Amino acid sequence: MSIIQSSRFLRNAFALDAAACAGTGLLLATTAGPLSGWLGFPIGFLRSAGLVLLPCAAMLAWLASRETLPRLAVLAVIGVNLLWIADSIAILLAGWFAPTGLGMAFVLVQAAAVAVVTELEVIGLKRSIATGLPQAQDHHAAR
Repeated sequence: MSIIQSSRFLRNAFALDAAACAGTGLLLATTAGPLSGWLGFPIGFLRSAGLVLLPCAAMLAWLASRETLPRLAVLAVIGVNLLWIADSIAILLAGWFAPTGLGMAFVLVQAAAVAVVTELEVIGLKRSIATGLPQAQDHHAAR
């Protein structure tokens, strides 16, 4: 498993992602009722999306606090963000819901925001330094 020395840029990108997830998650989880009418999405869908984002925010905040990280963890975050963007577009194209104009704008704006944060995380990963194998595996490999 490859370990990286997390760049300050990557840690800041994770912190931004954590803050965005926490803010959006709290908004959706606590105001799903009123938002449902304005956005045209079911209350349960909005609340569930918000509740999914809260543990993600906690995990991202933890990753932001680490100076070393498994490269795979960073790639997983980037992959999940890309999946979120694709799902956001699919929600609008598939016809599962009947969002209002404001609802469509909300989905597109948050997908664009996730795309920007994801790009920042990719840049941060590129600025991070690979440290090689963890010590336990280094010792095993030396045998």
